[in-house]
Amino acid sequence: MNVASILSFTHTLVKDSLFPGAIAIDATAGNGHDTLFLAQTVGAEGHVFTYDIQAQALEITHRRLQEVNLADRVSLIHRGHHHMAESLTEVNVTQVHAIMFNLGYLPKGDPGVTTLPVTTLSAIQQSLDLLAPGGTLTLVLYTGHPGGNEEATAVLHQLESLDARCFDTAHYQLLNRNQAPSLAIVRKKEHC
Repeated sequence: MNVASILSFTHTLVKDSLFPGAIAIDATAGNGHDTLFLAQTVGAEGHVFTYDIQAQALEITHRRLQEVNLADRVSLIHRGHHHMAESLTEVNVTQVHAIMFNLGYLPKGDPGVTTLPVTTLSAIQQSLDLLAPGGTLTLVLYTGHPGGNEEATAVLHQLESLDARCFDTAHYQLLNRNQAPSLAIVRKKEHC
């Protein structure tokens, strides 16, 4: 599973939790591919909140959205994903239907600016609290950069400890390729 196919697979899994009018989060704007997918899927009645600490990522994402006239469906937030609960409280959003993370660094950006375990784990906990029943949380884990293995291990450890009465978790990974991206997914059960 290469990067393109893992992202396509991720979109397929997330689509099950989205509908016209849904609220979604792209926790790491990157080059805007997930934001665009979410904006298309939530429809004109829905909204997407996209976070990134790098202005460059938000600018790329904004241009991508403008090209297809979807910028009005998205709020681009120049803050780290570990501030999502605080910023959503400011606009009275208490539940979201899908949250997507692509961990690591901005492709074609500065590889020294990466997501970090401490902020990512905080953002995941906030995501779990915000996730609506039936909602989906995805995390694409990249391990080919310094600190990537440590972050992936910390994320998987956090997800393994989730209460099985309320969350289903899975991890998809190629077994015969070193440092291939992998996907962690959490689905919140309808009764929680």
